[in-house]
Amino acid sequence: MTEQPPPDPRLEKAGESIAIVLLQFGGPDSLDAVEPFLFNLFNDPDIFQLPLLKKEWAARFGPRFQRFVASKISSRRAKVVREKYHEIGGKSPIIERTEEQRQALQIYFEEHYPEIKTSVRIAARYWNPLTAETMQSLIRDGISEVILLPLYPQYSSVNAGSSFNEWDRQVKALGAHFVERRVREYYKHPKYIAAINARVDESLGAFEKPEKVFLLFSAHGTPLDVVKRGDPYSEQIRETMELVMSQRSRDKQYMLSFQSKVGPKKWLTPSTTATIAELGSIGITDLLVIPIAFVSDHIETLHELGIEARETAEQAGIKNFQVMKGLNDHPLFIECLADIALHEIHALTHE
Repeated sequence: MTEQPPPDPRLEKAGESIAIVLLQFGGPDSLDAVEPFLFNLFNDPDIFQLPLLKKEWAARFGPRFQRFVASKISSRRAKVVREKYHEIGGKSPIIERTEEQRQALQIYFEEHYPEIKTSVRIAARYWNPLTAETMQSLIRDGISEVILLPLYPQYSSVNAGSSFNEWDRQVKALGAHFVERRVREYYKHPKYIAAINARVDESLGAFEKPEKVFLLFSAHGTPLDVVKRGDPYSEQIRETMELVMSQRSRDKQYMLSFQSKVGPKKWLTPSTTATIAELGSIGITDLLVIPIAFVSDHIETLHELGIEARETAEQAGIKNFQVMKGLNDHPLFIECLADIALHEIHALTHE
């Protein structure tokens, strides 16, 4: 008779449901949703910081002033941004891609760990399903144990930090109580790095001469004042790039650039647009852009890179230009998320 293995301690609370909440930015699901989405974005004090107010004024008028400024900016920018969404299908695909990730992760747990009652949810920061909506569904379903798993492998106060802050605000507003585990970052996870390289290899297959391809890692930038406050994001991005290239034995030339600058502040450099132009000027003809900070395809990969950066590349003489497909629901990335969630479930059951 075969000896049975000891019970997995992660399954000790198998009778209770544990929610794995995927934290995501979100995006407008129609052209009409663009302006209110932008309002929510610019109304976030973690993303858009107002000019300094006197302390007593900030406490009294800050949120109201933030809403006023957010309304003006979103109204002014909506037309241009709406046109960009029109060019990629009339909406953001980010929640659709995130829903695919959610389903894949749910299926993974059901197939590999059926004893663990998990419920994978999405909580988006700026559009549906918003954090408050997701939290209300957890309360209705009687789920009190939660793993907060950001779809941002590298930590910043303006990505996971903002999502955590919104979660805390909604907990207070709803009077909710959860036993939580929060994942801060996971950019070093081997399966995350392997998933990126799998996508890189897929993309290289589109080039006639893969050996000639230059790799440009493009990450969402942040203002320099965020970096100066000790935000670790930019260094984690650089480390991610080096881990990817180390796994490839540094088989190609590569560099890092930053995209998506908004407003007059100084941001991380070099910019992706300027870098593409420079690479063209020195004779690079085959270029693969790797969206290193994004795990789901959306406007910044499909339009900013897929359309705008492509135009820059063509003007610079780059003949063969490709943008790597997002990780989306790549099996290795789903396994990465599952490994992280399992680790946190194990910790949760021992608290």
